[in-house]
Amino acid sequence: MRRPRAVRTTPEVIGNNQHSLRRDQFSRNAVKVVEILQRAGYQAYVVGGCVRDQMLGIAPKDFDVATSATPEQVRAEFRNARIIGRRFKLVHVHFGREIIEVTTFRAHHPEGQDDGDSRASSNESGRILRDNVYGSLEDDAQRR
Repeated sequence: MRRPRAVRTTPEVIGNNQHSLRRDQFSRNAVKVVEILQRAGYQAYVVGGCVRDQMLGIAPKDFDVATSATPEQVRAEFRNARIIGRRFKLVHVHFGREIIEVTTFRAHHPEGQDDGDSRASSNESGRILRDNVYGSLEDDAQRR
């Protein structure tokens, strides 16, 4: 009899020796945003489609950063930044024509549960009005 395969519930960290990605493959501005946030004491990583595209050998169209800093904290680190968004606030850091999108780590909003968190809300039909449920690096990786 065959055992059911275990489902992974936590993200797997892949070390430098297990992938072919290098810092110089990413936008120098995205790397700069990560370095500035990390020097300020926050966790920050290049994430999303740009990482996937680089792993597939495709040139990324844009670069995103995820961080433990709130949008207001990110904005305080960059003169060239603007907080945008209604449902979920994020920050655009401008470098000439290039925009680096910076989001705070997000967690899943508990469905059908009013946890008293004023950062998330939906109307009576279930439409999400605000979705600022911040989380940990692990929560964000799980959500992605």
